[in-house]
Amino acid sequence: MSVPTPERHGRLSRLHKISAVTGAAAVGVTAIAFTVVPGQKDSGSETAGSELAGKPVALQTAVEGPAAQKAGIDAQRSAADDRARAHAKAEARKKAEARAKARHEAAEQAKKAERDRERKQAASRSAKRSEAAASAPSGSPKQIARQLIGSETQFQCFSSIVERESGWDVHASNPSGAYGLVQALPGSKMSSAGPDWRNNAATQIKWGLGYMKDRYGSPCGAWSFWQSNNWY
Repeated sequence: MSVPTPERHGRLSRLHKISAVTGAAAVGVTAIAFTVVPGQKDSGSETAGSELAGKPVALQTAVEGPAAQKAGIDAQRSAADDRARAHAKAEARKKAEARAKARHEAAEQAKKAERDRERKQAASRSAKRSEAAASAPSGSPKQIARQLIGSETQFQCFSSIVERESGWDVHASNPSGAYGLVQALPGSKMSSAGPDWRNNAATQIKWGLGYMKDRYGSPCGAWSFWQSNNWY
């Protein structure tokens, strides 16, 4: 075996250094261009089913980014649409419930108003009956006439006529058809003062007073005519 001379040994050392530097540079370039991703072996070989395993990271992001962004936007839009529909349904339900409540309250108010009206009408009728009963004249036909006429002078004139016509008999009748205290002819004329004209002295007196006032101006005017004619 030949022994390298010092000069040859120096040339070999320089070659080794150059090779080492070149190799390191190559390794550096490779490391920059490629990186190991999940599913990839250290040696750089691809695993089964990994399509992007050997591609640069920047390229993978460029490929996957738009699709992922679109999917996210679509998901957000769908969620917003769902919320809008749910909100619209809730608002529609609230409005329907409010309308139903308003209709129910209006119906209840109408019923209450009708009940109040009926109670007031009943109370009014009762008060009128009580007032009529309290103010209705009572007593004998003469006493009733005095209460209805008020004026003693006019009562005396009225009494003078009735005394001669019927003797204060409510049921006095005449073959001519005259009937009652004032001998109305026919007696049915007194129905204009009340349906109970056959038996009620107050009804007969009211009719007689109206007749005397209409025809003679007053009971005394009627009595004056009666004295001259023996009828009125």
